[in-house]
Amino acid sequence: MPLEEPVWWYAKPDDVRRRLLTPVSWLYGWIAERRYYRQQPYRSRLPVICVGNFTAGGTGKTPLSLAIARMLLDRGERPVFLSRGFGGKTRGPAWVENVADAARLYGDEPLLLAAVAPTMIARDRREGVIAIENDPRPFTAVIMDDGLQNPAIAKNLSIALIDGKRGIGNGEVIPAGPLRAPFDFQIGLADVIIVRDPPEKAPTSGINAILRDGFPGPVLEAHVTASGETAWIAQQPLLAFAGIANPRRFYRLLEKLGGNLVDAQSFADHHPFTAAEAVRLLEQAATSNALLVTTEKDFARLKGNPALAELAAKTRTVPIEMRIAQQDTPMLQSMIDDAIKASTHRQRPPLPSA
Repeated sequence: MPLEEPVWWYAKPDDVRRRLLTPVSWLYGWIAERRYYRQQPYRSRLPVICVGNFTAGGTGKTPLSLAIARMLLDRGERPVFLSRGFGGKTRGPAWVENVADAARLYGDEPLLLAAVAPTMIARDRREGVIAIENDPRPFTAVIMDDGLQNPAIAKNLSIALIDGKRGIGNGEVIPAGPLRAPFDFQIGLADVIIVRDPPEKAPTSGINAILRDGFPGPVLEAHVTASGETAWIAQQPLLAFAGIANPRRFYRLLEKLGGNLVDAQSFADHHPFTAAEAVRLLEQAATSNALLVTTEKDFARLKGNPALAELAAKTRTVPIEMRIAQQDTPMLQSMIDDAIKASTHRQRPPLPSA
């Protein structure tokens, strides 16, 4: 059975399970705040840009981190990613390398990051950023994928990403709701908030109103879209499968692109696919005369495993990218530039000559 976040986290706030778990949430939130304030953060000589979120589960941090890396590369910077490597076996500090069992070692998301810029895995973020500083390559900025609530490293720019449709759910802290810590505490950690795929008509209530009334910084918009050629999606029946935090979002994207889903198989986030599951998916696709399709993140876990080779060979992916709204791009670029400039006094390495 796939392990998904509780649906009632995003349902009406009077759910009985929410009420029963609220005392535990208070304790969880108190511990999260105490942990943050009790630790002295390490201040790197490199600028650190953190991309995080307020809730458990996926909001699109990795696509946003990739978008920011590309913005920096376009400016001649040399960014490096710092990731916890969730789902991988490596504690680090260690660089992501192109090896056969990379997904098992490093996790799936770091493999997507490493395709754009060097990626450091470190459960201990402080050790990770120190390892980056000690590397002989002339990196000029660290992009921290996740870690908004992590107190180990001082950040020059903290970006919080919110799902425009789901917001902060019922507003409760884990386990009574999706929040990683009390919202009032977390909102104070962010310099800028980006709302992904906001409703076409901004409502007078919900997350938009909460941010308008409670957050003093800029609130920007971004949209996740498929990249590359997508005409093939509508050309034959599809059997979709995904082991991500919110697989329904992926299925909706396929349907929006004209896909006809004969079935959709959901697995737990970061699920390690087995040979038996591969056989079942292949047989079902053959019976339905359907094309297998999955996310890039899931496909990363198929590669390098001989038992999954046939499934990988017969599966297509839909690359996605996060695009900052055109009217908001100058603001984000300006904040990133300010974060970079603010670190020049810390013996920041010079930009490489062209």
